[in-house]
Amino acid sequence: MKYNPQTIALRTRKLGLLILNARQVARRSEEECAQVIGLSTQEYHGIETGQQAPTLPQLELLAYFLNVPLGQFWSNQTLSNEQPELSETKRIQILRQKMIGTTLRMVRSAQNISIQDLSLKSGLSIITLEKYEAGNEPIPLPELEILAAILDTSVEKFTDQHGLVGSWRQKQELIRTFLELPSDLQEFICNPVNLPYLTLAVKLSGLSVERLRTVAEGLLEITY
Repeated sequence: MKYNPQTIALRTRKLGLLILNARQVARRSEEECAQVIGLSTQEYHGIETGQQAPTLPQLELLAYFLNVPLGQFWSNQTLSNEQPELSETKRIQILRQKMIGTTLRMVRSAQNISIQDLSLKSGLSIITLEKYEAGNEPIPLPELEILAAILDTSVEKFTDQHGLVGSWRQKQELIRTFLELPSDLQEFICNPVNLPYLTLAVKLSGLSVERLRTVAEGLLEITY
């Protein structure tokens, strides 16, 4: 490609805007980003305003620090800076509060423990426990821990498993598990060429032992 100062200037400006957007979405300051890539705040400001372009190593560090894909800086779309409205987060809290209360009542009933007994063992009043189980009052975590211990269960029993936060936690757990795999397996999984093998592995994992044995015997007949 022929060197074109105007094209480079436009690309530098666009890159600066994408970096600015990523930093604002990540709620990071110019000072923090400047420190990460070893520049003064003034020099870093020059990058976001399109006065100078970062190097690739600097861009890689920024992507890591701001928790965005490196490819975002080649994108034509900015990241969303919108946060859930307070009313939405409040709705989620109220829903979770009722689900926790229902779970508490179900666990207590399954163990044939009356609310009066639970009151005596926990030191909480019956009225308070009734409000907790009805989901009309949020349960402070220390009290929930005490109730869980009395009912011989864990706080994990009450955590969000399938909702907004639960889905996020599951994704984080999957990422953690993936990062604990040997590097060669990580590379194998990430290589698009290996997708058919991974798809086959998923299908095989759903077969019964008898069916797997039949498949293995069939392969032996073909190869020998």
